[in-house]
Amino acid sequence: MAFLQLSKISLAFGDRDILKSADLRIGSGDRIALSGANGSGKSSLLKIAAGLSSADSGQCSSSPGARITYLPQTGIRHSGKPLWDAAEEAFAHVVALLGEKAAVEEELASLKEGDPRIEELLHTQHDLEERIELSAYYRREQRIEEVLTGLGFQRSDFEKRTEAFSGGWQMRIALAQALLTSPDLLLLDEPTNYLDIEARDWLQQFLASFAGGMVLVSHDRHFLDACVNRVCELFLGRLRVYQGNYSAYLRQRSAELEQLQKAYEEQQAEIERLENFISRFRYNSSKAALVQSRVKQLEKIELIEIPESMKHVHFRFPDPPHSGKKVIRLHEGAKSYGEHQVFTGVELEIERGEKIALTGKNGAGKSTLMRILAGVDSDFEGELKLGTGVKIGYFSQDVENRFTEERTIYDEVEAEAPTELIPSLRGLLGAFLFRGDDIYKSVQVLSGGEKSRLALLKLLLNPVNLLVLDEPTNHLDLQTKDVLLDVLKTYSGTVVFVSHDRYFLEELATGVYEIEDGRGRLFPGDYAYYRSQAERYRTDAESRTATEPSTEEKSSNQLQREELKSLQAEARRLERREATLMEEIEEIDRRIEKLHQDLADPEVYSNPLRAAEVQKEIDTIEKESQTAHTEWEKAAEGLAAVQDSINAILSPASR
Repeated sequence: MAFLQLSKISLAFGDRDILKSADLRIGSGDRIALSGANGSGKSSLLKIAAGLSSADSGQCSSSPGARITYLPQTGIRHSGKPLWDAAEEAFAHVVALLGEKAAVEEELASLKEGDPRIEELLHTQHDLEERIELSAYYRREQRIEEVLTGLGFQRSDFEKRTEAFSGGWQMRIALAQALLTSPDLLLLDEPTNYLDIEARDWLQQFLASFAGGMVLVSHDRHFLDACVNRVCELFLGRLRVYQGNYSAYLRQRSAELEQLQKAYEEQQAEIERLENFISRFRYNSSKAALVQSRVKQLEKIELIEIPESMKHVHFRFPDPPHSGKKVIRLHEGAKSYGEHQVFTGVELEIERGEKIALTGKNGAGKSTLMRILAGVDSDFEGELKLGTGVKIGYFSQDVENRFTEERTIYDEVEAEAPTELIPSLRGLLGAFLFRGDDIYKSVQVLSGGEKSRLALLKLLLNPVNLLVLDEPTNHLDLQTKDVLLDVLKTYSGTVVFVSHDRYFLEELATGVYEIEDGRGRLFPGDYAYYRSQAERYRTDAESRTATEPSTEEKSSNQLQREELKSLQAEARRLERREATLMEEIEEIDRRIEKLHQDLADPEVYSNPLRAAEVQKEIDTIEKESQTAHTEWEKAAEGLAAVQDSINAILSPASR
């Protein structure tokens, strides 16, 4: 069984210890997530494991013949050949095995019966044949097509030159090569960074059937939960193992960190007490012995370290300005590039406070639609109408030209921050991974990921009421994603966003708008509801196309579609009505509670006339409450009936 053993691995950069005597064993069947704060040394450890860099001390060893494949986060570019040929390079090691096998067979053919070397050569031949078979070499065409299409490439891309692909697609090529090598051990550093949800789902399924061992670094919580059964955390240079998936690790680690934080605070209080005593009596000769005793106590304290990544920042962004209830509406939206029609007939209406996720396969037109909604792209067909008082903030991955390059990070943020947030800027920058002296780095030296984080922070500082966010979670670690998620969940404005992070989608989306085959469809409800309904819709569509319907059936189907469209519109109307009435009921309840508080005031109940007026007002508002509750119940019952009708049309039994 193949394995890789890291023993007592230590590594330092200058005076900073990255790894301190780290031990890690990776064997066949292991599913390990490598966790840790940004900059904790995860990538350094993987490079040492892959044999691409050396540790300051320690040993790295593997079983004889173990094949280890490593995929870095970024930086790989391919050129000089078609995509298919680049993918086929993954089988180069098998060509060498075929050569060895041919040489063994040739030697066997030259030996006479009874030669003592025959048995050994037959064992070698069998071993080579087994390794070649496990590599899927004889099924490589099928395997290459499966992997390339699974990662989002079209069949029309197979003959395209690799240099024609952009940076994100270059990394997909590298990932395809890594998977096709069928290694014994697979080391993947952020493999999901450039994948959309469909490709992530495919990769998740592929890894589930992978027979070798693997170590993953990823900032996608859902992906990790599905892929790993052990988490190795790098914390202050030490490596510690937790059994279970990523969520189980988070639960256990959260309790530990809470205890560590408490111990740290208690220790800091003790240190402060000792230092105050020493400072107070340092020059008092009668207290010299006591002072010396306190100094020795201080020297013996083993300091508890709290890394920057653990120091939680508590803040809130400015409240957005009020907008009308109807925030934005796109009617009969259509967009094409030359003869290529991206989408057509798009109908999308978003109300105040909604968090709408745009989904669809790569190339479906999500980013194009985002640019239209943000007002960046005006070259489209249809009508875009903004509601009263709507102010838009737009985030995209194209952030290169949005900064004054000569400024420092701090100056860049300070220049646009509202006055009331300036005292909190260091904390806000820290939440987005700009800590310590990093905030004085020049903007022009930042990486693409750092610039994305900086642009996102600047956007959230501005008082807008409609956020249009195109992949805001890219390049963010899990802690920063959680910070962003908390901000957006409590944000009282409206959000339209694209994200390939399943956990982020599940936690934030209140509705999903899917673009598929050039058309858009709204799914009211969270992401889990969308997944169930979309899958059901596709299954029903497949069953409908299994047989060619008759003219009468086509007519019936058309009527059903028209009825479904009408029912869905009515459902949306009733949902809005239900939500509006609930807001009214909550406001009425607040007024009643306030009046009851007034009635309990001695100045009121001691004045019969005033008390009677308050009681009369309570009676009037309670009637309003009863009416509102009745209307809400009618809307809820109506919505339930409409949804039953929709489900009846969508169910296979209705066809």
